[in-house]
Amino acid sequence: MAVDELDTRILRLLLEQPRTSVREYARVLGVARGTLQARLDRLERDGVITGTGPTLSPAALGHPVLAFVHIEVTQGRLDDVGDALASVPEIVEAFSIAGGGDLLTRVVARDNAHLEDVIQKVISLPGVVRTRTEVALRERVPQRLLALVESIGRSVRT
Repeated sequence: MAVDELDTRILRLLLEQPRTSVREYARVLGVARGTLQARLDRLERDGVITGTGPTLSPAALGHPVLAFVHIEVTQGRLDDVGDALASVPEIVEAFSIAGGGDLLTRVVARDNAHLEDVIQKVISLPGVVRTRTEVALRERVPQRLLALVESIGRSVRT
């Protein structure tokens, strides 16, 4: 989906001021509220905007340990294992990958012992051959999209 300069200005504003009203966004951008709403609807429909809820901190919710668990799966069982991973609440993301392993998960835990329990639960799932875990020590670059939106905005203007 191609975005134009107004789209990038809207996205930047959503990232910088996520709790502002549509009316206020329209005022700041100098566009009609209907125009802004139509753009927001299109950006959602096209999958650019994928959510509007708050970003939560697993650490603040009592799960400060973050690990990335690579999972090797028996051939033909990728969908089954992926579905089973969805039942483990400490797995906050899972991706099929190319390279070492078949799945990469982001796992949160209360402490290292809890992390081991979660990994043991994953290992016991039918179709899981082995896992490899990497524990995150410190976040160096928090999840961000503003730099990407600004980069896209610069390419739209040139």
